[in-house]
Amino acid sequence: MSDSPSTPPVVVDVWCDLQCPDCHRAQDDLRALRERYGDRVELRLRHFPLEKNRHAFAAAQAAEEAAVQGRGREYAEALLARTGELSRRGEEVLVELARELGLDAEEFDTSLVDGRHILVVDADQAEGKALGVTGTPTYVVDGVRLDGGVSQEGLRGRIEEIADRLLAAVPEA
Repeated sequence: MSDSPSTPPVVVDVWCDLQCPDCHRAQDDLRALRERYGDRVELRLRHFPLEKNRHAFAAAQAAEEAAVQGRGREYAEALLARTGELSRRGEEVLVELARELGLDAEEFDTSLVDGRHILVVDADQAEGKALGVTGTPTYVVDGVRLDGGVSQEGLRGRIEEIADRLLAAVPEA
């Protein structure tokens, strides 16, 4: 198998609510997948804010602003580590975290007010619903939906099985 730059990575869409404690717990699995596969697997954060989590929609918009500023994954991981704080203190945590990470906190605040990232979040959520996503975290890899909203038990193993099969199917260069 070739690991040339022309070999497309296996894409794993990770449907996530950034106020969800289960999504925080899933970070260990995502780190393990990154370590095992490196750039042969692309883990894409997809937004699926749940109605029960009052600040999840704003958190998704903040993560998009962090991505625009070049630190999306780092911001999302740091925010997931603070799900309890986000639940208690609300949206001030979003701007505070941006400041702590050295991002432009004023731009974060402005983006939350002007709603410049709402369409991206809405589009992700609509696509997730169309795919049958109902809880978070949910993974979609090679058209297979793996729902971690009820239990995350065995999901990383299933993702690895699918990724290994897809990567083995890549012809030699």
